[in-house]
Amino acid sequence: MLTEKECEFLNSRMHGTMIEALGIRFVPTDDDAAVAEMPISDATRQYFGILHGGASLTLAETIAGAGSLHLIGYDQSKVVCGVQVSGNHVAMSQKEGKVYGRATLVSAGKSTHVWNVDVVGEDGTLISTERVMNRILPNK
Repeated sequence: MLTEKECEFLNSRMHGTMIEALGIRFVPTDDDAAVAEMPISDATRQYFGILHGGASLTLAETIAGAGSLHLIGYDQSKVVCGVQVSGNHVAMSQKEGKVYGRATLVSAGKSTHVWNVDVVGEDGTLISTERVMNRILPNK
């Protein structure tokens, strides 16, 4: 879904954001999914060393937002707002390495997009699964 050029554009716009602080980077794909990676680091760990669930939710909302931007063609007269995110944490992460979020579109309406995001470890283990709803609003 996200081309290399789109990923470069998105990654370059993250300076000074939570996305940069957590080390989230968009990754190009040749299919219908939006993908990003995030390191398991001091910024993303719980106090006992594994990935914090809030970091997984942030990764999910970030990827779904990028997917919605792609779907609206980066139309600057519109803005994408996450309005709901929920997740189920199903396994603990490793204490080092990266996790990958993969967002697939569930529904794309004129003003609402719904995404499913799976967060997996480097070994492919499902760590969490999230549902994200984005609203597409006029940019005022």
